[in-house]
Amino acid sequence: MTPIRLALVGLGKIARDQHLPAIAADPRFELVAIVSRNADLDGVAHFTDLTALLASDVMVDAVALCTPPQPRHALAHMALAAGKHVMLEKPPGATLSEVEDLRQTAAARSLTLQATWHSRFATGVEPARAWLAERTVRAVRINWKEDVRVWHPGQDWIWEAGGLGVFDPAINALSIVTRILPLPFFLSRGVLHVPENRQSPIQAELDFRDAGGAPIRAELDFLQTGPQSWDIEVDTDGGALKLTNGGAKLWIDGQLMHEGPDREYPGLYDEFARLIADGASDVDVAPLRHVADAFLLSERVVAPPFIE
Repeated sequence: MTPIRLALVGLGKIARDQHLPAIAADPRFELVAIVSRNADLDGVAHFTDLTALLASDVMVDAVALCTPPQPRHALAHMALAAGKHVMLEKPPGATLSEVEDLRQTAAARSLTLQATWHSRFATGVEPARAWLAERTVRAVRINWKEDVRVWHPGQDWIWEAGGLGVFDPAINALSIVTRILPLPFFLSRGVLHVPENRQSPIQAELDFRDAGGAPIRAELDFLQTGPQSWDIEVDTDGGALKLTNGGAKLWIDGQLMHEGPDREYPGLYDEFARLIADGASDVDVAPLRHVADAFLLSERVVAPPFIE
């Protein structure tokens, strides 16, 4: 099979840590170009903007966008207009309207558009979904707390409007719970803590209820030092489930049931290849919709200034 010729737009931390190894390990893809204003990669054609790549003689079948979300709509629209399949890093866009426009554009051109949620490919997620499908959820607790200085050093875009702040990591938790919970859920109240010198929240507390009335509490923090917390606990009528390490470990009633190596980004590229082969798209915006609801409904509290 002829490999899918892929261009990677954005060569920051997530691209280097996750996308490059996943692409190199999948023979269905060939990395043919890098688009970045500040970085390049030995042996791969380099362009400082997507317009230059699309105007060049480098043949590209698909584009993976690893930029911050704010400029992503324009880049994705440009790639789709040029006949390229598109993978969107999470979150898929700065607004729901942007993503819907891209979905319609891809469909009109019979191109693949993939809104990626890498945490859904963590080892414990699908087994958790299957276990919960046969039980009634009583309560859910989400603790998603990490150190922004470790995971996003010097990345000012994350604090700008559209950068999402603490929801940049917390949307991973929402991507998991929207996948594993049997019933839809809805925000009832929230509190967003926004540093006085920033535009996006650094901490948040959210209270949801699912369609059956079960409470769902999310506590999100971008200032946690030491051990990081990426945990989801679900109480049911048939026992207690817990996902830890961002979904990598699944516990049932305190017993470790599933654990495995990190295969999240290989999972994304496997899905991308299959979607392209099938002429299909996957544009699930449920996690982003919950973030939008949080910005719409939550109380805002002024927090101390954030200093890098």
